[in-house]
Amino acid sequence: MANKKQSMEAQIIKYLPGYNCGNCTYRNCDEFAQALVKNETKLSACTVLHQEKFRKNKVELNLLLNSRDEEFCKEHKIKGVIDEYEADMVLDPLDGENSCREVLLHFSTEVLNVGDIIEYRPLGCPVVHYAKILEKENSLLTVHIIGPCKRIDDNLSYRSLGPCMVIAFEGKVAGTNVAVGQTVRFLPNHCMMQKIHSGVIVNLEANKIRIECIDLKVWAPPVVAV
Repeated sequence: MANKKQSMEAQIIKYLPGYNCGNCTYRNCDEFAQALVKNETKLSACTVLHQEKFRKNKVELNLLLNSRDEEFCKEHKIKGVIDEYEADMVLDPLDGENSCREVLLHFSTEVLNVGDIIEYRPLGCPVVHYAKILEKENSLLTVHIIGPCKRIDDNLSYRSLGPCMVIAFEGKVAGTNVAVGQTVRFLPNHCMMQKIHSGVIVNLEANKIRIECIDLKVWAPPVVAV
């Protein structure tokens, strides 16, 4: 792999095709490298790298970008408060929204509508949540969190659903290089317990991400004997 003493940008430029074709929407490969370092674009934007003769270059570039993200997480020490597991990323709300979206599977017989406020407890979580329904599809609800375990407004009208299964999170992520199909540890920025979650990335558009197969059981990495 490239010499780590070089700047990340210089290492990336070394493995780019150097055609300055503009297909990535940047004027030249140098600008594209700068954008990669800042996580403002994805490696897939370079269509030339899809050619077989650049296969090894693409492998090296992916290794570089992955090492960058590992260093980012170490530097910023993204850890859960409860168990101190390290996260790969923090999941932030979509633009203009106040929390990450949660997709719930509920088991209640309540008649629910978009705009309703609900009270529920995610399976595996001891904290009661209050949320507003944004979308409804059969037994699936897409919601925003609006309150902690104690309601914000005593006059708030809500429907109690009991335990619900959180099957997905939707939000945006920055400062990390992730891919569809990857299993990740993440911290929802609105989590009242600041607990690391895990799941599988099933959709990724720009920096909008959907993570499914949500689990609160995050296994600690094995201890390597010295």
